[in-house]
Amino acid sequence: MKKERRQKALPPRAKRMDRSARLQSARTWVKSYKGKNIAVGYRKHFAVDWVCAFRELEILGVKIDAAYKGQILKSVEGDIAARQRRKSKQVETPESSLDQDENFAYIAGYTEAGFAYGITWEEWEGLDVIDPDGNTNTTGNDEQPESLHF
Repeated sequence: MKKERRQKALPPRAKRMDRSARLQSARTWVKSYKGKNIAVGYRKHFAVDWVCAFRELEILGVKIDAAYKGQILKSVEGDIAARQRRKSKQVETPESSLDQDENFAYIAGYTEAGFAYGITWEEWEGLDVIDPDGNTNTTGNDEQPESLHF
């Protein structure tokens, strides 16, 4: 007999609203807000980003200090730029994504017990190496056989 899986609970309703529903709900929420920083409270309550929170609070007629808004938006832009730099750095160095350690030249994965498996350094050195010219080098080093010296 198959065991039925429980459905996951939905997030709070305020975090699932689209803009029109948020603005309608926010009219009463703003009147009852007792916190110090309405922008932070709005962001957390409705699960929106800074830009959306500032835009919607302005639509609702809430006065927000321009210096504070500028400082926050500048910080958000810096975070986005840093994220893009990290992402582009990862794209530039795909060989850094190879998993290695002192025993394995390439770790293909891990067992359920947490042990690594893959190609050992000895196996790696024994593999045929193809250089950029398409020549196969089975010695594992860059020396050419003596018969090929010109």
